[in-house]
Amino acid sequence: MRCLRRRRRAHYSVSQSDDCVEVAIDEQVVHARDSKDVTRPDFVVGREEWSRCMGFVADA
Repeated sequence: MRCLRRRRRAHYSVSQSDDCVEVAIDEQVVHARDSKDVTRPDFVVGREEWSRCMGFVADA
């Protein structure tokens, strides 16, 4: 699945280094990729699953 949306990085990642995850949110899915290797396929997950994952990370 090819991502047509603009990718975003966390402000913290941009200022600290190029080692980060880039994320693009479509209507139904979220595309994530490693900024160091953009030739690899995106990790694609549904928006509900992404939201649960981010909730888990925020609580950690």
